[in-house]
Amino acid sequence: GGASDLKLEIHCADCPRTAENFLAHCASGYYDSCVFHRCVKGFMIQTGDPSGTGRGGASVYDGKPFGDEINAHLKFSQRGCVAMANSGPNTNMSQFFVSFGKLPHLDGKVGVFGRVIDGHGVLDSLERLVVDERDRPVRDVKIERVTIHANPLAT
Repeated sequence: GGASDLKLEIHCADCPRTAENFLAHCASGYYDSCVFHRCVKGFMIQTGDPSGTGRGGASVYDGKPFGDEINAHLKFSQRGCVAMANSGPNTNMSQFFVSFGKLPHLDGKVGVFGRVIDGHGVLDSLERLVVDERDRPVRDVKIERVTIHANPLAT
């Protein structure tokens, strides 16, 4: 891994549809060059919208929203939880976020589908980004590319 790598573990068995959507987007290059469009210190950083506005993105399920996969044992109990960003229940598309700390108020409302397993220093750097009044980083920080190391869903 490089100096700016964030390595994620995806909970495929617990969140099959979310994992399939995320990994398919990763494999197709959908997330490559996506900016981190929202960053709130102590809360989370969000990306996954190719338009870069925070209002775009589509799922691999005919571009339509898909349901939440909430598991009681997957909580926002630590820094580095990965979850889908949404605009209400069952509105998942392509945007996702990484938590900067424990977020118990989201437990049972937003499904955690992965976690950061390496690159915590990178997460620290992301949390320190200077943002504007809309929580958007003042300079563009992007996902350069996504590499899948092992995909249990690939056939």
